[in-house]
Amino acid sequence: MEVETLRHKNETIDEILEFIWTRKEAGSVKKEDLLKIETTEVTPDTIERLLQDGYIFEVRGEVNLTEKGGAIARRLVRAHRLTERLFTDILEIGKESMELSACSLEHCLSMESLDNICTLLAHPKECPHGRQIPQGECCRREEKKIEPAVIPLNKLKAGQTGRILYVSTKHHSRLDRLTDLGVTPGEEVRVHQTFPAFVLKVRETDIAVDTDVLKDVYVRRMN
Repeated sequence: MEVETLRHKNETIDEILEFIWTRKEAGSVKKEDLLKIETTEVTPDTIERLLQDGYIFEVRGEVNLTEKGGAIARRLVRAHRLTERLFTDILEIGKESMELSACSLEHCLSMESLDNICTLLAHPKECPHGRQIPQGECCRREEKKIEPAVIPLNKLKAGQTGRILYVSTKHHSRLDRLTDLGVTPGEEVRVHQTFPAFVLKVRETDIAVDTDVLKDVYVRRMN
């Protein structure tokens, strides 16, 4: 019973810290916002304990994460979003199951597991919802111990086939150009040649595309 109570307490702390991190990506967080968290039960006493234990601090009514609380929240957010990416890109799990599984796994994945997942996915910068994934040590080292299963399209070699998973670009004109060419998520592409021009086959059409554009297109290698 004591172990179960401790686990519940820790997960409540995790949920609050993660909530603060994600909410502060879009704006500010106040104490009353914490009382509205739907995923766990939060009381004024819970918030007071977080303040006393050094997980959060308050300035002019706004709640912020301390270094201690921020480190925990960062790991949880990274775990959740990497897991979403894994389930979407590799396991092809549906949205509802993906979210439930990510919420469960974020509490128990080790840092080593996260780095291995991140490396497998070629260090993705965004989750399937377009939210930033916090970097890990593996991203900064660009570790290559595990061969990535998800790679930029321009890394495919002649004769290789890949299925487009997502496009990550801030250039709207570039995205429009790719869409016009049929280079969109879900499509299967085959590389005919990489030099002197990068030539792809999309559906039944051969197209030549600038390799600089293709670095923003991520695929799962199929052969």
